[in-house]
Amino acid sequence: MPHIPASAALSHLRVIDLTQVRAGPTCCRQLADWGADVVQVQMPEHMRGDDTLGGQEGSDYQYTHRNKRSITLNLKEAEGIALLKQLIAQADVVVENFRPDVKFRLGIDYDSLKGDNPGLIYASISGFGQTGPLAQRPGFDQIAQGMGGLMSVTGLPGEGPMRVGIPIADLCAGIFAAQGILVAVIERQKSGQGQWLHTSLLESMVYMMDFQTSRWLIDGEVATQAGNFHPTSIPTGVYKARDGYMNIAVFGSKIWERFCDILGAPQWVTDERYKDKPSRSVNRDALNAEINERLAAQDCAYWIQRLNEGGVACGLINSMDAVFEEPQVQHLKMVKDVVSPHQGPQRLVGQPVQLERTPSTIARTTPRRGEHSEEILGELGVSAADLARLKSTGVY
Repeated sequence: MPHIPASAALSHLRVIDLTQVRAGPTCCRQLADWGADVVQVQMPEHMRGDDTLGGQEGSDYQYTHRNKRSITLNLKEAEGIALLKQLIAQADVVVENFRPDVKFRLGIDYDSLKGDNPGLIYASISGFGQTGPLAQRPGFDQIAQGMGGLMSVTGLPGEGPMRVGIPIADLCAGIFAAQGILVAVIERQKSGQGQWLHTSLLESMVYMMDFQTSRWLIDGEVATQAGNFHPTSIPTGVYKARDGYMNIAVFGSKIWERFCDILGAPQWVTDERYKDKPSRSVNRDALNAEINERLAAQDCAYWIQRLNEGGVACGLINSMDAVFEEPQVQHLKMVKDVVSPHQGPQRLVGQPVQLERTPSTIARTTPRRGEHSEEILGELGVSAADLARLKSTGVY
């Protein structure tokens, strides 16, 4: 079966996916979800390492590799490398997340490939960058979270560093790489030339620190842990109503006045302890205690309705099952119901960006390893006899 695009938006692009684990596959999933023909190149079953997300039948893997086709090639064999180069010669994009030296050793680095494909866009994702003193170190999401500063500002004060609950360095590196690829595709329309682009878990994590970086680089202030409360906008954080917890965000003096009125404490507006942002910062613990005391009189639903009606941002803190019971999440149709030929019905989260004319869908569920090997090799012109020989010799 030929390529079935998940969207018309990128259906003209072919991407060779040489990645494994999460950052690289996330990048390629983004492209596949918008219609690119993503060909996932994996080692044959008898040679595979621990390169999967909880196993190929697991929910994590099923979510990450939808909308792709899969081919196996033994890149330790000369014929396997030769077939890969044939694929790349006809492709628009290559994405890899080998250790920085591996692609050069295999002869599949950008400079080695661009002669046969001058328009090739080659994306590399690594732990720490392609060059520099740490370039050859193995990369892992939590290591980047720590080195990039995120863990130093996450968690409760005095309780030590805390990782966030998702692999955010992996995910951001993958999404930034996909964005870089699209920028390069647009630039290629002017120049006719491809290029090498690269990002890393560490770079993505430093970039994602956002205002915390400017607090240091411009203001000279080293951020510390603020727990569930915003470090500079007060009061903003987690508060407890009668029946549970909720988030409240109070930004700006006008919103602060409305918040005080809704909580029945208009005197806070002129209280010397709370009247302005610096005062509230100094007295945040006392203010938070007073807020919780007033919130305890009613349930979360009552306060959420009252506060939102008054223009004060607030919301429940949902467990994952409750997320998908949210009426707004259901209205946005983020969950896609699909049927895997291997596993039956599945529910997967779709793209968070809606393009009205060229929407993203899930056109294919996640393939088994090498499911499309013969199909893709046939598109290269490999004969049935050669397919049999290549299979018998372990090339794919």
